[in-house]
Amino acid sequence: MEYGNLEREIRIDASPEVVFDVISSPEHLKEWWPDEADLDPSPGGTGEIVFGDRTSPEANVVQVTVVEAEPPRLFSFRWTHPKGDAPTPSNSLLVTFRLEPSGAGTVLRLTETGFREQGWEAAVLEEQYNDHSTGWDYFLPRLIKYTERLASKS
Repeated sequence: MEYGNLEREIRIDASPEVVFDVISSPEHLKEWWPDEADLDPSPGGTGEIVFGDRTSPEANVVQVTVVEAEPPRLFSFRWTHPKGDAPTPSNSLLVTFRLEPSGAGTVLRLTETGFREQGWEAAVLEEQYNDHSTGWDYFLPRLIKYTERLASKS
């Protein structure tokens, strides 16, 4: 396996506008993905997401920098770069959400790139790729359920 790019495609029964809000707004992010989210969702905006209890030594606090935000069709960010460093293609991963209308819903295409560019040794590359792959497989169904529940209330 080459461990290059992760790609996922899902369909959500909600408009692209609702889906865009759910993938870019901190108050929605924490409902399906991290335990905490604090970020400026505009291009160049920064922040962090937290997996676990922030006060615990096991918490995973991840820096995020928004690359593109084009409502309601595109949202991308860089993450996993060392704290205090500006994200670059060689020190971070790029997550891109592309949204396309599909009937009364939305097709969301997720890509995560940059694994090979990190310069990790083979075992670390494989571990990181598999961790992220498993993570998206867990979190994307949560995204669908949360977004569809939100859309049904409006």
